[in-house]
Amino acid sequence: RAKVGDRYVLEELAKRGWLLGGEGSGHLLALDKQTTGDGLVSALQVLQCVVRSGRTLAQLLQEVSLFPQILLNVRIAPGSDWRSNTRLVRETEAVQAELGALGRVLIRASGTEPVLRVMVEARDAAQASRCAERLAEAARAV
Repeated sequence: RAKVGDRYVLEELAKRGWLLGGEGSGHLLALDKQTTGDGLVSALQVLQCVVRSGRTLAQLLQEVSLFPQILLNVRIAPGSDWRSNTRLVRETEAVQAELGALGRVLIRASGTEPVLRVMVEARDAAQASRCAERLAEAARAV
């Protein structure tokens, strides 16, 4: 998995020598066509993969394992230095240690509003929810 953002998806595709990749939001990159995401081109690429494979889309997706994902938005003061907040850093490290290789954490500032986006994926939905709430509570103290 790549970090969130076209830049990171593009880096991961280049590293692996792949031509098609994307994000859970539906944003796809088809490097044999262009280096930016385009919905119509992306849809055609997926259809082309299905046809070439001789399998149904449902069959292809059976190989993809998705974990439950919790996304919480936490209001913060504009310009807050949330990255240096000791409590948030410690709590993030603790949650990452708890999840290990069976989950992931992403905390980032929104580009459009004064909020932190707190995202947690885990194999277990209840664990993802608990961990996201812990991080959101720490973020509220920023």
